[in-house]
Amino acid sequence: MANRIKKGDQVVVIAGKDKGKQGEVIRMDGERVFVSNINLVKRHTKPNPQAGIAGGVVEREASIHVSNVMPFNPETGRGERIGYKVLGDGRKLRVFRSSGEALDV
Repeated sequence: MANRIKKGDQVVVIAGKDKGKQGEVIRMDGERVFVSNINLVKRHTKPNPQAGIAGGVVEREASIHVSNVMPFNPETGRGERIGYKVLGDGRKLRVFRSSGEALDV
């Protein structure tokens, strides 16, 4: 199955502790996504003077399964399902199922 979510997409979290929050996908790792300022965890890091790392407690994003996020439609203001439309020249285009409006620019 093709991934319906890509890096740079605006998404809404539909399940879990951050349900209802939205953010931008900053990284994909297989079936897991990293969304900016969502699912923050505290990470205890050792100082490494050679790499310029101070050390201490650092907050960063942890991954969320791709099934727990949904692309955000700015027209309706909520998450919506994605479908595909094949253009005349053979390219595939991601579209919102409700309106048929293109998600890709």
